[in-house]
Amino acid sequence: MVQMKEFRVVMPLSLEEFQVAQMYMVMKMQQQNTTGTEGVEVLENRPFEDDEIGKGQYTLKIYRLQSKAPSWLTKFAPTDALVMQEEAWNAYPRCKSVIKCPYFTRFILTIETIHKADRGESENVHGLTKEQLAIRQVEMLDIASDVNDYWSYLVGSSNIDFSQFQSTQTGRGPLLDGWQDQCNPVMTAYKLITIDAPYWGFGSKLEQSLLAGEKALFLESHRNCFGWIDEWYGLTPDMMRELETQSDSSLNQKLCLVSEVEETDVI
Repeated sequence: MVQMKEFRVVMPLSLEEFQVAQMYMVMKMQQQNTTGTEGVEVLENRPFEDDEIGKGQYTLKIYRLQSKAPSWLTKFAPTDALVMQEEAWNAYPRCKSVIKCPYFTRFILTIETIHKADRGESENVHGLTKEQLAIRQVEMLDIASDVNDYWSYLVGSSNIDFSQFQSTQTGRGPLLDGWQDQCNPVMTAYKLITIDAPYWGFGSKLEQSLLAGEKALFLESHRNCFGWIDEWYGLTPDMMRELETQSDSSLNQKLCLVSEVEETDVI
């Protein structure tokens, strides 16, 4: 059964600032989570332009996440079941990612993101139909919250206490109760997940696990966007593109891989 869930993440940043913050966060988290056997391999990173999304940057990546597979999944699937292929079109403030798994060929996960200068109150930024709105679930994520569950443990945590945090470059922070209604500048990432794993017996469980995993990743990645503000503040998108090129090469060297999608058994 297809599931749709929209996560809304309010940020104490402007739209222009978040573009750089997101680029920096992705680059740094990829470096932190890539080792000789697991992590991110960048196959393509190039400009694109189309009628649906617009003009921006296209990436094709392979995520090797074997150690993060839930124990119930490893009982019947090989260790490479969590090798994921992601195609992403970043036409900020609009982005789209499509994630597939070579092992589970009928599985597909799509993330459509719209960034808007508001406080998370827009009810249908994705232009969903009545039928889609009927099945869509909405959840607000608070980057100042302290979450300690299974998926946040697997994703990792920066352990930043935003109730005590203050940026030295901008003076922003700390984030106290009700900060979303008071901060300026402000913007929201509206992240809509559509997921379908049509497998009898375990498809629904796989969908729920991946939704929980994406939630933990969204929370941690957006926490890092603000927590690392003094590292990226003052950089420009062009400067970040140069850093991305260097980082992509470094990632592939870490994994010691040729840029080819490995053949794998499928079900």
